Amino acid sequence: MTGTIIITGANGSLATPAVQILLSKYPDYNLVLTVRNPETIANLLTLVPRSQAEKVSFRQLDLANISAVHEFATAIADEIKSGKLPPIVSIVCNAYHWNLLVESELTADGYEKTFQVNHIAHAALVLRLIGYFKPESAGRIVLFGSENHWPGKNVLEKYPPAIPDDLETLVKPPVQEPEDPTGRGLEHYANSKLAIIMWMYALNRYLESDPTLRHITAIAVNPGNLGDSRALRVNTPAFFVFISLFILRPFLFILRRVLDPTMRTSREAAADIVEFATNTASPGERGYFTLLNKDVSSPDSLNEENQQKLWRKTLEWARITKENSALQGGFD
Repeated sequence: MTGTIIITGANGSLATPAVQILLSKYPDYNLVLTVRNPETIANLLTLVPRSQAEKVSFRQLDLANISAVHEFATAIADEIKSGKLPPIVSIVCNAYHWNLLVESELTADGYEKTFQVNHIAHAALVLRLIGYFKPESAGRIVLFGSENHWPGKNVLEKYPPAIPDDLETLVKPPVQEPEDPTGRGLEHYANSKLAIIMWMYALNRYLESDPTLRHITAIAVNPGNLGDSRALRVNTPAFFVFISLFILRPFLFILRRVLDPTMRTSREAAADIVEFATNTASPGERGYFTLLNKDVSSPDSLNEENQQKLWRKTLEWARITKENSALQGGFD
């Protein structure tokens, strides 16, 4: 099958092996791989065989800048319209951010950075490009959830994830006393994952009711607890780094058997994401998955009234209107 697969955060722990698997197992796809820092492109280039170089392109994309997301989407749309790229078959919203060392970070857009990178920017990207999927052919939007969206499932959780009545506090969190960078950082991350899952349910309702876009399905995947993930060593306290290097990585397969069956390597998770992105796994299915299995997300995430409130606010944050998205519903 031909078509374009877009992967954000392509230099990440999961995305890098996903690119390798796509190139070897599904070589007919065109890949558009985005990174925040263009200096990382050199490492990614080594993954691409010379015979496939024309099918892979690398783009800089800073998800902490909403204007940059819109500019990127416009460029991709223009390339598809001109025939430089084939239509999209999948968008894999892999890029992420968290920071457990500071109380809160704001982007140039004035939004809490974890929430913007993980949720708002990807929502903008998807809705800007939703009209450039391959027509009448199964399309897939792969979003990333986490068990952290479910209150009480993260043993390090201090502040349970929740969608507040005042949604603006998700993007402009109030100053908390006393300061607790790790606890609040985990809360921001968990809230972003809860928002992603809730937004996914609303998106699917609008896709299903749209006669020109109903062939596109959105899923939110909990890829498991990745013991070798770089996330455990970036913007984290020394304790996290120690746990990653000296407990999780060397004893991963034992821990999987005795503590957490979802614990695995990034490459194992990448293999699943590739199957979802190519619509090989659970073709035509929508909703929440853990690993490759259809699952039930938290009760809070299933509240349709709150899903709709978050949907409308996300349109505002992401600067999505009837004029810049092909989606027919959702703008009431």
